[in-house]
Amino acid sequence: MVEAGRVRINGRLARDPAQRITPETDRIELDGAPIVQAERVYLALNKPRGLVTTRDDPQGRATIYECLVGAPLPFVAPVGRLDKASEGLLLLTNDSRWSSRLLDPASHVDKVYHVQVRGVLDDAGLARITAGILESDTGEHLAVKRIALLRTGSRSTAWYEIVLDEGKNRHIRRIFAALDVEVLRLVRIAIGPLALGTLVKGAWRMLSGDEVGALS
Repeated sequence: MVEAGRVRINGRLARDPAQRITPETDRIELDGAPIVQAERVYLALNKPRGLVTTRDDPQGRATIYECLVGAPLPFVAPVGRLDKASEGLLLLTNDSRWSSRLLDPASHVDKVYHVQVRGVLDDAGLARITAGILESDTGEHLAVKRIALLRTGSRSTAWYEIVLDEGKNRHIRRIFAALDVEVLRLVRIAIGPLALGTLVKGAWRMLSGDEVGALS
């Protein structure tokens, strides 16, 4: 559209598609009509297991956007990811600056997970996780901020609460894989001060202004 001469910035014809603008102050026109910035929206979704965190999946798998079908929303993008087998709290927004601040490693926003595993970790296993795992094939150091046993269950399973203040791809699963421990379920229950609460699986809700501010 820029190359076709259809866009003006502050009354001047835009000729460079890479031109940087300030959306809050610059006036943008397309074919003579002003472009109005979409209202910023912030959502909390309880992601079900089995959905991939992407808009379109080349393999044709079901995505998180199936939970938003029919909702009167502008396009929103996920803030970070949960893998297909994981579930729980996922944020979505059309505010890329807010999303970037949350994802910035320097922000150190705590993320809380409840993880069910096969078996019960002994003291040595807990100590290794607390100290951090050096992954042999990648050389990456995978650490947790905190781990605590929540409860043990039938059939030799246990639930742990794990807090991360960083997030690498499949972070928790890779830690347990290094210990040859099978992860049965992985549920994110909180991001910073925002808890999943009673939001039912597959449902979403708007965040309040106070919640958005608390995560900023």
